[in-house]
Amino acid sequence: MPTKQHLRASRVSLGSRRYVLLSYPRPGHAPGGLTEAEREVALAALAGMSNAEIARLRASSPRTVANQLASVFQKLGVRSRAELALSWPAGG
Repeated sequence: MPTKQHLRASRVSLGSRRYVLLSYPRPGHAPGGLTEAEREVALAALAGMSNAEIARLRASSPRTVANQLASVFQKLGVRSRAELALSWPAGG
């Protein structure tokens, strides 16, 4: 199980909104066999970012973000961002 020592924090500003994104430096520390892109999108969603904000941050489209979140939900067996937050490992 990952611990707080495994996490890396990044500060991101989009317009007037500021976020702190947590990430796992090594792929083996994320839950459910997620890809690097899926982990980044999931962590941004957990930070409260909308699909459009995540897309701007990642230089992709909101639809791509929605597809990546759908994949995250399927891999982790959750149906919403709220369930994602409850299922994410402690410390991350």
